[in-house]
Amino acid sequence: MAPYSVFLFMPAGPGPGRYALPPTVGYINHDYTKPSSPAYSFHSRMSSNMVSVDSSPGPQYHVDAKMTRFGRDGAPSYSMLGKKKKTADTFQTPGPGAYSPEKAPPLNLHYRPPSYTMAFRTRYRIVDPVPPPNRYTLPNLFSSHVPHKRSSASFTMSARRKAGGPSEDLSMTPGPSRYNRTDPSIYLNRQPSFSMQSRSNIPTDATSKPGPGTHSPEKVTAHLHRAPSFSMGVRHSEFVTPLIVDVLD
Repeated sequence: MAPYSVFLFMPAGPGPGRYALPPTVGYINHDYTKPSSPAYSFHSRMSSNMVSVDSSPGPQYHVDAKMTRFGRDGAPSYSMLGKKKKTADTFQTPGPGAYSPEKAPPLNLHYRPPSYTMAFRTRYRIVDPVPPPNRYTLPNLFSSHVPHKRSSASFTMSARRKAGGPSEDLSMTPGPSRYNRTDPSIYLNRQPSFSMQSRSNIPTDATSKPGPGTHSPEKVTAHLHRAPSFSMGVRHSEFVTPLIVDVLD
């Protein structure tokens, strides 16, 4: 029973020696998941001669600057290969004109684009009033006659003034009243404006109104027993002694 139990519980996988992990020592095939320290190599044993024997090639050898210890550094370079000879087995690649993609049937439920053909000329050709494309011309961009394009200041040479004109005789220049003034309401905000109205009529009554001489307040007896009456008194002399009466306190 013992050998049978050992065989039953023995692992079926490979041992640790079967796994080949990348080494962490050295520089070649180093594990890229591990940091690597600088790698150095041992030099050969130096000669015991009293006189140093120089076995270096000297400065006659020139190493290209693009050559590194990993290989040549720089962009890839190419050269032109000679033309191959045509044989019976050489495959002749068709040119662009040999392909006709417009004749291919629609595949994978693709929609075919519309196709058109050129019709022949009609027998009775009607003169088309529409001008051809070469009859249209764009406005010239020089000078300041293009309304929708920005232009710099343009100047022209004027003709010579006549003798004795306003440029020579200042008395012939126009006065301030000859110039037209632009209304400020055209280029500024318009201010409120007012006008004088005609004289308005006072509302009156057409009935006749009695004047002051028509009234007789002395004849009014509505709130009195009788109408007031007045009489002319006697004229007194200026020399009449006034009546003096002693008033007892």
